[in-house]
Amino acid sequence: MIDKRADDLARAFEGLGDGISVMIGGFGDAGRPAYLLKALLDSGIKDLHFISNNAGDGDTGLGAFYHAGRVRKLSCSFPRGSVAPLMEKLIRAGEFELEVMPQGTLAERIRAAGAGIPAFFTPTSYGTLIAEGKETRDFDGRGHVLETALHADVALIHAEQADRFGNLTFRHLARNFSPLMASAAKRTIVEADHVVELGDIDAHNVHSPAIFTDLVYQCHDVPEDSWHDWRASA
Repeated sequence: MIDKRADDLARAFEGLGDGISVMIGGFGDAGRPAYLLKALLDSGIKDLHFISNNAGDGDTGLGAFYHAGRVRKLSCSFPRGSVAPLMEKLIRAGEFELEVMPQGTLAERIRAAGAGIPAFFTPTSYGTLIAEGKETRDFDGRGHVLETALHADVALIHAEQADRFGNLTFRHLARNFSPLMASAAKRTIVEADHVVELGDIDAHNVHSPAIFTDLVYQCHDVPEDSWHDWRASA
């Protein structure tokens, strides 16, 4: 019987060590997997490469990892917010690498990884600093930049519903990057607001099919103060 539901969060990161790449679903707070991010923080894994639409904010969620010195690289489309001064400090110290790209390029690089496409040409960013050092070609009189597929070791996803097979649905804008990331990672870990019975999700309404899901956890609220545990160990 296929059953991807799990209770032990230790299973989520079993066999994984420092230096892994992690895709983080969500657009701002919409669809951000806070429960799984806290579990990753508690795991002690460091030297992380985060792949996320934005950099996070404050000292919770993604922000807690920067303050704890656990991130070596961030690939994103919006590296702003209150963590920006800290990231700039880490970059100047040679302790952090930032890769910035247009939002559509980020989404397409992830989609390409899930579809088995190694690279693609796009006109976005042509002639800008982002395109420096990359291969370019002219198509119909317009310059294009070669971008490579973006894979990850792990994807952390927040879903509204999941069944025991791992079929997922998302709520409105919380869908954003999550289905793409689920397909582009070697291991996809899901936190779901509601874990439902097999058949409760209509097959026509599945936003991310079970083939891309490895583990499903029932979502729990994360107390605000618990994020600050990194202060004691940093």
